[in-house]
Amino acid sequence: MSIIVKNLMHVYNPNSPFETVALSDINFTIEDGEFVGLIGHTGSGKSTLIQHLNGLLKPTNGKIFINNLDISDKNVKLREVRKKVGLVFQYPEYQIFEETIYKEVAFGPSNLGLSDLEIESRVKEALRVVGLNFEEIKDRSPFELSGGQRRRIAIAGVIAMKPEVLILDEPTAGLDPMGRKEILDQIKKLHLKYKITVILVSHSMEDIAKLTDKIIVMDKGKITLIGTPREIFMKAEILEKIGLGIPQITSLVKKLREKGINIREDILTVEEAKNEIINLVREKKNA
Repeated sequence: MSIIVKNLMHVYNPNSPFETVALSDINFTIEDGEFVGLIGHTGSGKSTLIQHLNGLLKPTNGKIFINNLDISDKNVKLREVRKKVGLVFQYPEYQIFEETIYKEVAFGPSNLGLSDLEIESRVKEALRVVGLNFEEIKDRSPFELSGGQRRRIAIAGVIAMKPEVLILDEPTAGLDPMGRKEILDQIKKLHLKYKITVILVSHSMEDIAKLTDKIIVMDKGKITLIGTPREIFMKAEILEKIGLGIPQITSLVKKLREKGINIREDILTVEEAKNEIINLVREKKNA
């Protein structure tokens, strides 16, 4: 499912003393099936932007096209759009309200007019995707679970809608390293299996570097950079200027190069660094 944003602008509290321009002249295209990272410091406009992508906010100016449908048009049926574009807010477990896990995950599909058999099938699949056993937990209260498990239940509720676009706003915020890894691994598997378009908002440069095909960098309500992870993280000076960093391994590689070690400068992950260092050692031994 492709997304095209043209000249998007959003103003909060227009024509009042509290008027604030949150987004200005936003333009980008996301191709069907891409995994896109959205980064920027707090207040850069990320959350405002993603709320436009399923019609929760209406543009002050500009257009948003989802598969060539102008969702900013006042006559568009946003309910149909939201069936295709799933949005997982930060700390989604705080929005859980049903008495059982089954009912919680089934809530969205139940509003689509589906048969009981189809709803159950979707709940089973969604729980499997987030790494939870249907038979073991379906009748339990979601409030008995850990924070990380409740996060998975909330994400499963969106997955059960079978969206073609999945937008996640800091899905691992507040989780321990193991919980974070489990959530991100499941999101990546979901992306690969179903070829859906994923937009991930995150402050973790490591996660963004490892997972995404393209990165959109925001600052003060505008887009500063768009490119592949390698292209973006090669521009460390620009990122640092707007209050962002680069992956720790990329920073380490940069320091090694400054000390005269001939290592590739576009390394993004520990695995890449390991392989590069092994190759350098072999070359030195064979020299």
